[in-house]
Amino acid sequence: MTIAPDKLTALVAAALGQDASRAIADLVVPTDIPDSGPDTVTRAEFALAMTVALHWGLLARVPTAAAYAVDCRAAGRPIMLDHGALRTVVLPDGAATGAIPAGAAAFARILQPLGYSRADIYPLDRLRMTGFAWCHDDFPDSIAQFFVSELHVDRFDADFAAAATRIFATTRDALDDSANATLAAFAAQGQVSLAQALAAMPAIVGAFDRHHDVPSVRDYETLKASSAEAAWIATEGNAFNHGTDRVTDVEAVADAQRAAGRAMKDRVEVSGSGRVRQTAYRADWVERPFVDDNGTQVTLTVPGSFYEFIDRAVDPASGRLDLKFDSSNAQGIFKMTASLDA
Repeated sequence: MTIAPDKLTALVAAALGQDASRAIADLVVPTDIPDSGPDTVTRAEFALAMTVALHWGLLARVPTAAAYAVDCRAAGRPIMLDHGALRTVVLPDGAATGAIPAGAAAFARILQPLGYSRADIYPLDRLRMTGFAWCHDDFPDSIAQFFVSELHVDRFDADFAAAATRIFATTRDALDDSANATLAAFAAQGQVSLAQALAAMPAIVGAFDRHHDVPSVRDYETLKASSAEAAWIATEGNAFNHGTDRVTDVEAVADAQRAAGRAMKDRVEVSGSGRVRQTAYRADWVERPFVDDNGTQVTLTVPGSFYEFIDRAVDPASGRLDLKFDSSNAQGIFKMTASLDA
């Protein structure tokens, strides 16, 4: 028996409230995740609910993605969430990012207890970043992967490093005692009580957000001059940079979205193997607060998050769907949050 619908709804509602049912209905719910009983939540059940909540949060921040979800609802085709991506920062000398661990380690402490393992490392040298793919051990084909990237501040100049430190060293830890205790229990025994899972869900989902102070305009512009990615993290933090629908023909989807008048990447990125093809919307623009030189809060319009599309072929060597990523593809997709066309 697959995960009980009422349990999944309760878990998602712990983070989303009354929007839970709609958030679940938007996505393909795996049928191979067994239900652990009415009073227990396994790491896979929790991971599934967490990804549903994070996807809904992305739709709330990205109007173009929300419009695509409306189209899918009208067509009766739920979205197959392939992966979500987030960006992190590694300050010089491996210093902690404020109150959280440096870089991807801030989310390894969430993903590992929930059954994810780091599957691959992807150099993103053009961006002075590194990407890490996290795949679920129990249900790799069914539960969305995470693509967590690190921006290496020590690969930039001293002015950049100083600005980055002023911004990101103020990061607060969203994980409270309940969340940390729940993650420890998942790590030790692979499951927790339903009550414990419900109590921890809001803080764990909430960790995927911006938790540092409002940046100054001057520091933001310093980062932006050298790295669109760093500037994006300054305003959006560790929120989902993008979510991804796994489709059967990415080029057909791209053509349909252009015909609908939505701003798309100019071309499809194709992996070295030829089995993974990706494209995306250009980032929606959002208004974000900053502090000017006089200490006054101002609002600027900057690139926000976006939505991606991917199709995957079977790897003949394994006979299974190729779940890998590609460094070149990723760097092309990352340009969707740049201020200029890519």
